[in-house]
Amino acid sequence: MSMDVFATIAERRIREAMERGEFDNLAGKGKPLAEEDLSAVPEELRMAYKVMKNAGCLPPELELSNKVHSLRRLVLSMDDGEERSRKVRELNHKLMKLEMARRRPMSLDLLPAYQEKMLDRLAGEERKG
Repeated sequence: MSMDVFATIAERRIREAMERGEFDNLAGKGKPLAEEDLSAVPEELRMAYKVMKNAGCLPPELELSNKVHSLRRLVLSMDDGEERSRKVRELNHKLMKLEMARRRPMSLDLLPAYQEKMLDRLAGEERKG
């Protein structure tokens, strides 16, 4: 069976449901759909992500990736201070957990504060040596 046959059957069933009034009292009728920010999810995984999310189950890695993305936006919007420092530490911790979950080497690019400390330390050791 080709996809055209499935599309035709789906269209017919949707039309019949509309005629019976099954879509008349849906929540949010007449309002624009809320767009979901999926920029933290790789493009090739977005469809699977939506299906799993709608089913009420997300893999822990995707949940963590969403938290990392949200924290990163929050940190970028905050002024310097103790609260921002706490959020940066939380972000760094979640980034390390995410990299470990993905089973790949940690990239210092993801932890800019740590990267700068390491570069400063290495530069100091080179000057001594």
